[in-house]
Order: sequence, then C-alpha cells, then structure tokens
Amino acid sequence: MEKPDTKCDSTLRGAAKDEIRACPIKKYNGPVRVIRSKEGLVKAVAQLKREAFLGFDTETRPAFKKGQHYPPALLQLAGENEVFIFQLKHLRLPGPIRKLLANPKIIKAGVSLDYDVSELTKLARFKPAGFIDLGKLAEKAGIENRGLRGLTAFLLGFRVPKGTRTSNWAKDTLTPAQIKYAATDAWVSRELYKKLR
Repeated sequence: MEKPDTKCDSTLRGAAKDEIRACPIKKYNGPVRVIRSKEGLVKAVAQLKREAFLGFDTETRPAFKKGQHYPPALLQLAGENEVFIFQLKHLRLPGPIRKLLANPKIIKAGVSLDYDVSELTKLARFKPAGFIDLGKLAEKAGIENRGLRGLTAFLLGFRVPKGTRTSNWAKDTLTPAQIKYAATDAWVSRELYKKLR
C-alpha cells in the first residue's frame, strides 16, 4: 500500500471532507472480469465460492427525474486476487449468484447494504445471508465516519475517486473508467473488512 500523504490525517475518528480530500487517490489495479454470459457466470461463481469473504457493492443507473427508478445494473464481488463485475442487464440474477448471496459461510462486506440487498431481492427472490455492513462494524469500533470514502481515508490512508459515480451503469458495454470505479469500490470494501474484523 502507498504511504499516506502527510496531509492525509487518518488518525481522526471522523475524517472531515477536507481531510479526505488531502488523502492520495488510489484505484484497484488488479485483474477484473466483467461477466455478461452464462459461461462466464459459472466460472466466476465457482471461483467466488472458494473465498472466505468478499467485498460487495452494486451500481444503479442514476435517476434524475422525480419518480424515476432503475434496478441495479451491476453487482461487484471482490475476492482475494480478482474482482468480478456482473452485468445484471444481461444476466438478471440467476440461481448461482442467488445461492452465493444466500450462503452464510461466505461473508459479503460492504457499506449501507440494506438498500442494495433489498433492490437485488426485487430482481429475484433469495434469502440474504453472510452480509456484514462495514458502517455497523465501524460504529462498534467507535469510528464516527461510516461511509465508504470516510472509512477508506481513516483506515486505509487513501481516497477513492467519485468521478464516474453518476454515469449510466446500464450501458450495454462499460467504459474502462466505469470498470475501474466499480472494481475499486468492491475491492475497498474487502480491504476495509480486513481492517475492521
């Protein structure tokens, strides 16, 4: 891990916005697989089933008009050596993914999980198990800032970029910047879990 910038004060219990901005940006630079076919799905889930814990996140196409609502477009799961991005537009939420998300033996760690998991259950019914909300772990540890970016600055000494957050995640083909952003959020969730557990 890169050494934190000297202005990046990650010793505070609740990192303020200017302190977070002082932290160096870091992105996930490992292998990423974007999954959009049944063949890719089977191989990805077989690999993910061997993991003890995963970083978890979803991305949804942003709604800019009142009353607009979109289903989750991506599901990201980060393992020890690779991040998998499932394009739900092409896959929906098939049985192998639902089984993984319902497996209590495999931890899925992320921030503000309730909404993401609830939206996934609208795509297909499953009984969520093994989910751990990093914000709740942070609260138990007495950390005031419980969002992904604040926790990353406080515990890991860097910040993750926000630039692609409001892009169209339901696009047929994701851009390299979208893939990097989506993979980084899931990877950071896994790294934070390692620190907090």
